[in-house]
Amino acid sequence: MTMFDTKQLPAQPDAVAPDGSAVRVLLALDGGSMAHFELAPHHTSRAVSHRTVEEIWFFLSGRGQMWRRKNGQRSVVDVAAGTCVTIPRGTEFQFRSLGAEPLAAVGVTMPPWPGDGEAVIAGGAWAPTGS
Repeated sequence: MTMFDTKQLPAQPDAVAPDGSAVRVLLALDGGSMAHFELAPHHTSRAVSHRTVEEIWFFLSGRGQMWRRKNGQRSVVDVAAGTCVTIPRGTEFQFRSLGAEPLAAVGVTMPPWPGDGEAVIAGGAWAPTGS
């Protein structure tokens, strides 16, 4: 095993996230992991919350909105290339693509994504697409 890892963005998604977005797994260290998320044009994710992890997302392309709710506070923000958002542990969140191109982001998950059962389906702000 090497000390340093390098990986190119996979051409095809590795999985579909519980929220419905396409996921391309990137790299991980002990303190966190990184993935690329993509939501098709004019699609809306399912609302979810995370049991044990928190995330920071940086949007790469597309345009849309991100809804977040925790402890009685809620927020809807416009997102596009260059927007960065936090998703604290236990936050219910949902996102939607409003443009003609996919809404894409990279996200850092801290600690690393533990696997199945981490995401919990929640009630969101919008009706999800394709569920």
